[in-house]
Amino acid sequence: MKSKVLYTFLPILFVIFFAGGCQKTYYNTMEKFGVHKRDIMVDRVEEARDSQEEAKEQFQSALEQFSSVLGFKGGDLEDKYKILKAEYDESEAKANEVRDRIDAVEDVSEALFDEWENELDQYSSASLRRDSEKKLTATRRQYKQLITAMNKAEKKIEPVLTALGDQVLYLKHNLNAKAIASLQGELVNVESDIADLVREMEKSITEANSFIQTMLEE
Repeated sequence: MKSKVLYTFLPILFVIFFAGGCQKTYYNTMEKFGVHKRDIMVDRVEEARDSQEEAKEQFQSALEQFSSVLGFKGGDLEDKYKILKAEYDESEAKANEVRDRIDAVEDVSEALFDEWENELDQYSSASLRRDSEKKLTATRRQYKQLITAMNKAEKKIEPVLTALGDQVLYLKHNLNAKAIASLQGELVNVESDIADLVREMEKSITEANSFIQTMLEE
């Protein structure tokens, strides 16, 4: 897509616009290069989908490491703590990326739908206006399903991060076998939270793929 090319060759321009928070100017400039809000929206949904996929994989990795540490049979607990801390930090980074990507989708969708609705009055043909309005309604409906799924999945992240953060903090100050035993009781809850998160992420990813396909076909 043209927007992908521009993302590659105009990074400085984008940084200026995003830093200033002037999304309207950004969209107008992109349109001059032939990249419309619709194109940007598809790109951002793809990015949000990919960030959720990466987050899902990261939290699954964190669970594997957490389970491994709780199965500790000997060795250096300090090393185990460092591994868990690294997993937690990476999980937090992925969580922040997911939130940012969803915010970006919401921003461009609002701009696109406002523009689309305002431009309906520019039609002189009643039949073309009706057709465009029908497509707008259908796209909004599918977008609502998408963003609801994305936000629902994102809300599952915080409980997991909180639980992992507690484990890491506790282990930091209690580097002994007794501490490991104390944390083992939390494993079932962490596994359940991550399983819920993964399920919601997968639903959101499916919605994103469906939305992207619909937008590309129209």
